[in-house]
Amino acid sequence: MARTKVKVNKQQYHKSRMAEISRSIQSKKQIITKVFEKGDEVEVGSHEDGFEGSYYRATILSMFDPNHYIVKYKTLSTDDESELLEEVIPTIEVRPVPPHRDGTMSEHGFRLYDIVDVYANDGWWFGCISAIIGEEYYVYFPSTEDSIAYPSHVLRFHQEWSKCGWISLMSS
Repeated sequence: MARTKVKVNKQQYHKSRMAEISRSIQSKKQIITKVFEKGDEVEVGSHEDGFEGSYYRATILSMFDPNHYIVKYKTLSTDDESELLEEVIPTIEVRPVPPHRDGTMSEHGFRLYDIVDVYANDGWWFGCISAIIGEEYYVYFPSTEDSIAYPSHVLRFHQEWSKCGWISLMSS
């Protein structure tokens, strides 16, 4: 049987790779198995419309009930901006703070298709690098389908928490 060569151009490959990563990102569900105590530093994931895939630094104030914590955000304020926001959060949305960025940077920096978090708008937003132009990394956000340029100092490799610890979601 004769082999048929299929020629895929770079643009088709890029679109295919971005779609594959987007499906992978959207299917990830973090398993939270850690019990937090008063004073623990955490990140709270948002599932609200327009905020999907974002994480905000907070401190545990107390356990509300077996399925909820009361947290105080480090960067989010009340509507009148007079104080930091306190909120009752489902335990499934709370995770430890990932290791510092220096411990998760590869020696060659970020690469095309790496799955990253971007620090913007008071929190960390989940996406993947869709292009690199000069010193700017274009990050694609599956929840909004936007691709926005950022410098490397506001990026970190995305990690998921599991009962065994942190898992890096590196590009393949």
